[in-house]
Amino acid sequence: MALTRFERLQAWILRTFSKVLLVLFRLLAPRPSDGSSKLAPITNPLLMVSGTQLAQKIRIREVSSVEVVQAYIDRIEEVNPLLNAVVKDRFSAALQEAAQVDRLIDEEEDGEDVLKDRLPLLGVPFTVKAAVALQGMPLSAGLVSRRGVISGVDAPPVALLKRAGAIPLGITNCSELCMWFESHNRLYGITRNPHDLSRIPGGSSGGEGSILASGGSVIGVGSDIAGSIRMPAFFNGIFGHKPSAGIVSNEGQFPPLSGMEDDYQSTGPMCRYAEDLLPMLQIMAGPNAERLCLSAQVDLRKLRFFSVSHDGGSVLVSPVDQELLQVQRRVVEHLETDLGVKVQELRFPQLKYSFQIWSDFMSLPDQDGKPPTPFVVSMADHGKKVWPPWEMVKSFLGLSSHTFAAVGLALMEMVQSSEPDPFILQQKEDLQKELEEVLGTDGVLLYPSHPLIAPKHHHPLCTPFNLAYTGVFNILGLPVTQCPLGLSQGGLPLGVQVVSGRELDRLTLAMAMYLEKAFGGWRDPGASS
Repeated sequence: MALTRFERLQAWILRTFSKVLLVLFRLLAPRPSDGSSKLAPITNPLLMVSGTQLAQKIRIREVSSVEVVQAYIDRIEEVNPLLNAVVKDRFSAALQEAAQVDRLIDEEEDGEDVLKDRLPLLGVPFTVKAAVALQGMPLSAGLVSRRGVISGVDAPPVALLKRAGAIPLGITNCSELCMWFESHNRLYGITRNPHDLSRIPGGSSGGEGSILASGGSVIGVGSDIAGSIRMPAFFNGIFGHKPSAGIVSNEGQFPPLSGMEDDYQSTGPMCRYAEDLLPMLQIMAGPNAERLCLSAQVDLRKLRFFSVSHDGGSVLVSPVDQELLQVQRRVVEHLETDLGVKVQELRFPQLKYSFQIWSDFMSLPDQDGKPPTPFVVSMADHGKKVWPPWEMVKSFLGLSSHTFAAVGLALMEMVQSSEPDPFILQQKEDLQKELEEVLGTDGVLLYPSHPLIAPKHHHPLCTPFNLAYTGVFNILGLPVTQCPLGLSQGGLPLGVQVVSGRELDRLTLAMAMYLEKAFGGWRDPGASS
């Protein structure tokens, strides 16, 4: 079923309206950095080692945890004034905890192997998205009215990482209420991409993506309901994994999930080095890790490979950038040459409706018939009711405590039908069935991480539906790993999504390791500049 002439006209009007709003917003809003300042290259060798290797070095006393934590604190203090990625730190507490780790190692009598099994990330620093509870830190999701809300507990994945010996350094910026792919809010401000300060780091886990890519953190915690791990990982040139649905707990986050959202959101790892993905997922999944069989060996030569280069041409979504198409072809050629496999090019006509699939399924009620919490209600957070048209006026006058993007989403919600389209529901079911049949238990699919390379600040206001490339996999519940693939001609990260069958996360993680070796993985933004 093709879009009707009326639907095409609606799409054109919406895109035109978005562009007009962007022009007005640029005239009235404070300008972010023009990118004239550049990050300094990383000089401390401790910052160029994976979290897994750091844990090993700490266990054998090659380096102390205090040295490692201090190195990351120094880097954050160096780059954060440019990036605005870390919005609240706990440096003093982190150094005290690192000293306790060093004393524990000095007193340990059972040997390194026992420490590795019991505390696999002992002494390794990490950062946490500001919408995920970290005890003693603000839990605001960028909402001004929650400025004083402090978390009294850790979210389960954070607690599991701490139990494995990792040391939190602080929390990182996100988009307001985690529902936009630029990390900007009125509480903490705007976060910048370390490869080009005039570009977005993505969202909603954009602060994580930015600080990790800049070398200010080595591993981090993100959450993903429409690509909020994968888009920042792509725009910043790092690794990000959206686990299979239902594997990692989504508890302890704000805003709380409602409707069917818990089925679509995935909390997962973000990092600079591919070898950290699997141990992080193993820890964050807790008892559910057994379902993933992560210790099973993966022989890539025995897998079946597929590639889909675009969504089929949705009128709502931008065409895929030529450099992204080219780098995905390079991946296909490398797999065929190096592994001796055949990569089959596929088309799924249902992908053309990816945004509509994501939008309609996000609006579904839970099993008890309770609908998801309206976005405008979350904006109010039990306070004074928000009226989106008035907030839009206030936004243009610089008086709103909400971002332009958040107000725009609330306005869209007012005119959006609450009844899902039966045609779209069928498209999802057909896509789910076809993909699961194609992938089976040994299939891997390549798909663009986003149609565009990291856009400039506020440009997503013109392309609000581009999250379709990531969001559709949240609805399908499949595991996806975003893998960096070097830099564009303009020095911005390239990448690709790797998708496998449900609870076959180990296949996409093995591919991440392979692509890192083949294409170089993460690049230091300071050095590449």
